Amino acid sequence: MKRGSYIVFILFTVFVFFPLLTTCHRTEKKQVVHNLDYEQIRNRGRLIAITDFNSMNYFIYKGQPLGYQYELLQEFSNHIGLPIQVIVQNDIHEAIRMLNTGEADLIAMNLTVTNERMKVVSFSVPITSTRQVLVQRKPGISGNSGMVLATPEFVKTPAGLAHKLIYVQKGSSYTDRLRNLSEETGAGIKIKEVPSTSEDLVEQVARGDIDYTVCDENIARVAAMYYPNLDYSVPVSLEQNLAWAARKDSPELLGILNSWLDGFTRTTRFSVICRKYFDNARTSSIVNNEYFVLRTGRISQYDELIQKYSAQINWDWTLLASLIYQESHFNPNARSWAGAYGLMQLMPSVLDQFGIDTLASPEKNIEAGIKLIAYLDQQFDPSIPKDDRIKFILAAYNIGLGHVWDAQRLAEKYGQDPKKWDNVEYFLIQKKYPRYYLDPVVKNGACKGELAVQYVKDVLHLYHHYSNIIASLEK
Repeated sequence: MKRGSYIVFILFTVFVFFPLLTTCHRTEKKQVVHNLDYEQIRNRGRLIAITDFNSMNYFIYKGQPLGYQYELLQEFSNHIGLPIQVIVQNDIHEAIRMLNTGEADLIAMNLTVTNERMKVVSFSVPITSTRQVLVQRKPGISGNSGMVLATPEFVKTPAGLAHKLIYVQKGSSYTDRLRNLSEETGAGIKIKEVPSTSEDLVEQVARGDIDYTVCDENIARVAAMYYPNLDYSVPVSLEQNLAWAARKDSPELLGILNSWLDGFTRTTRFSVICRKYFDNARTSSIVNNEYFVLRTGRISQYDELIQKYSAQINWDWTLLASLIYQESHFNPNARSWAGAYGLMQLMPSVLDQFGIDTLASPEKNIEAGIKLIAYLDQQFDPSIPKDDRIKFILAAYNIGLGHVWDAQRLAEKYGQDPKKWDNVEYFLIQKKYPRYYLDPVVKNGACKGELAVQYVKDVLHLYHHYSNIIASLEK
């Protein structure tokens, strides 16, 4: 091929085929996943749900995951007999994208049911209803700091919003409602969409950083319990339904969800959950507590020590915090019936092994626990993958190294890979039966292995929630 012809060929290839490759790549990233309905979700072994983190829906308080949406998800999990993995996402547009690309199966938020959203998702039956309200400061009422904040013109009716600047959460239904209200009243309302959550914007109003926002009345009502200078008396919409959302091609999942919601929302349990988060006089004390993670970023008073010592074993500090909560609920004086002591519930023999006094300080107790974890880590084959390895270590921490080794030997005897936790946990559970604990490969007798298996699940369940919230705060 002549040089000039070759150059023409190259240019033709670049300008014709490269855009096609680029287009294909973009299409692949945004491709909607189909045929992922309830049966496929069950086969996967877990349901993935998106929720938003705030002081009502999903948060950590004194070491425990709590929240209105979180508790509803747990109730639904119990109903379908399937664990639920929670993903945190406060951007509603991004949550809908994640749903429709198959990254999640449900959006468990207080989504306002609108015609526009109905085009892209399938809503559940209404879970509750609310109206949208204007949030502003009361004239002459001090904030939590005790200072009387400057108050702009106090709005008494929706028509009073003329030419006012209203901050709203980006992607929320509040923007559409304000635009419609502006058209209906000819008020010329100024709307500013920001990435802050509705709860953050309400707090900014209370502090005097902004003058007005719009949110659901249930959010405003809760916020007013700990910001007494807030007024939310002016409605900007009629009562609107709030619901969860599923993909349009998940009719079986939606049917199961709707059937459950139809019954559950009529129960006393549902009423208790609603009152707990929306009509609870303790809301203020919870939100202002030092260990309300959304506000302070702190899980416990020992966070700094946990961060310091977790680095020595290359563990995420929230994983170690999860183990400590599971062991002692962060109580340094906790004692078990068997004699285990302190934050990490160590037996006196373990403390002696590492030369630490039983009644030593919380820091020394954590130090000994870290040494025990490092020791356990060294006892397992280094080729065990990290995720499985953590489960082996947690099980050994709970039930003892010998029983985990027994389960590994049983797995190998029955042709299963002893380096995979799923295989080993099965035989750990079987060790309560004579057929297994009397097997010649078993050196440590019978045990209640199901307790250790549940311990591993509990620690990792809590770790998932801790890391969810902490990671979201660090963004």
